[in-house]
Amino acid sequence: MFRETFRDRTEAGQQLAERLAALDGEDVVVLALPRGGVPVAVEVARALDAPLDVIGVRKIGAPGQPELAVGAIAEGGVRLTDPRSVSMLGLDDTTIDRIEAEEREELRRRLDTYRGERDLPDLTDRTVVVIDDGLATGSTARVACRAVRQHNPKRLIMAVPVGSAQSVDALREEADEVVCLHVPEEFMAVGQWYRRFDQTTDDEVLELLESVGTPRSRTT
Repeated sequence: MFRETFRDRTEAGQQLAERLAALDGEDVVVLALPRGGVPVAVEVARALDAPLDVIGVRKIGAPGQPELAVGAIAEGGVRLTDPRSVSMLGLDDTTIDRIEAEEREELRRRLDTYRGERDLPDLTDRTVVVIDDGLATGSTARVACRAVRQHNPKRLIMAVPVGSAQSVDALREEADEVVCLHVPEEFMAVGQWYRRFDQTTDDEVLELLESVGTPRSRTT
């Protein structure tokens, strides 16, 4: 039976911070998947007194069905496709490449908005905690982890308030550790586990980043 688990992303972040409290004192960097992961991640960053930034990701949506993910991309040139979905929809490489090019343009726009000329923090030999508001297919979380791996972290942790069992298991192949507060037996969508699940805006992302000392870098 459906039962809300979190009041909102802030409460989810506070609960996740409690689970990650053992990291306090380590050299930690918190990276959020925008946009919805940022309100969750900011609570963890505050609790751990750790720097917070975003990791650029976008899903690759099916033609005419943008909400149906057939893969995902991340900064650093990382791409992941789901062979089963690609085969079922009869998509060829040309179509996927076209959609990827469009999504990379949007990815660049968002990173310009969130980071401007500021680079991703130095992740080498540090504990990196990647955070989203939940795992449905987990495709964007997986490419985020692969993008982080390019920077040679000491330890990579994927942390979410809620996720499907299948996605959590898949992430164990990408991260050194997966922390998921709730893995419901029946999982349809991330939003069903939140009482309030409004879309997070670019302005909210910028305000949240600024609230923990991440430089506000909006391009003009």
